[in-house]
Amino acid sequence: MRYEFVIAARLSDTVVAAFPELKVSERPGTGTTLFGPVTDRAHLDGLLAQFSDLGLELVDMHRLPD
Repeated sequence: MRYEFVIAARLSDTVVAAFPELKVSERPGTGTTLFGPVTDRAHLDGLLAQFSDLGLELVDMHRLPD
């Protein structure tokens, strides 16, 4: 499975480093997109918890075609 996560803010290099399994794409004026493989539901739940723990506002999330 692959997912895309859209975060409302631009992310620092330190925050990006917290998600080594995801690729990053800056969205000028709208935030940051993180995307990549998610192995299972537990991994997805862990990523969502990590976004929350870091105070990141998740504005969109969806599964990408394999």
